Amino acid sequence: MIYRVLRSIKNRYGSTNEICIMEMSSSGLKEIKNPSEIFLDRQLENTSGSCIACLIEGNRPFFVEIQALVIKSYSNIPKRITTGFDFNRLCLILAILEKRMKLYFSNKDVYMNIIGGFRLNEPSADLAVAISLISALKNTVIDKNLVAFGEIDLSGKVRSAPRYSVRINEIDKLGFKNCITCVNNDKSDLPIKPSLNIIEVKNIDEIIKYGNLDLN
Repeated sequence: MIYRVLRSIKNRYGSTNEICIMEMSSSGLKEIKNPSEIFLDRQLENTSGSCIACLIEGNRPFFVEIQALVIKSYSNIPKRITTGFDFNRLCLILAILEKRMKLYFSNKDVYMNIIGGFRLNEPSADLAVAISLISALKNTVIDKNLVAFGEIDLSGKVRSAPRYSVRINEIDKLGFKNCITCVNNDKSDLPIKPSLNIIEVKNIDEIIKYGNLDLN
């Protein structure tokens, strides 16, 4: 991997909640001003099993593409393979989708990859992960202009994500058209008339309607 993440762990005069993403080049490490450029390629054709998530690392929002592949399993124990995402968290989301939405992955091999080699540690990636899994299962394409963020609890409820306004402002600034997220977020710092279409959902099953995911 040519990218390095520099994290501050102690600062006498201010917050340590900051990171710097750097690229290893022939002349040494250089800072990447816009991290979303390395984790996101909006020029690619739309494919099933892909969804964009808006995350917060340090004090900055950036975007990653989450890819899922779901295929028929030919073994007694279906495979669950992840790159850049917590294995136990993936199993948890699969269980929620089976229980709350009657989507069955028990006879399917599931593969998940985070583009760019980044590792997701933020619970607010749950919603984008769930959308990518449903998209892969049903072979339905998700629009590249859609972004999702929000944590999913065991009941299937979509919970609020920290720094909501910061994320929405960045999504709006980069020209995305739609964002699926949770309700009851702090909207005090939002633009007066954001061009972004903000779709608020209370439960995981509501994403079917707004994400154009075919369950037939």
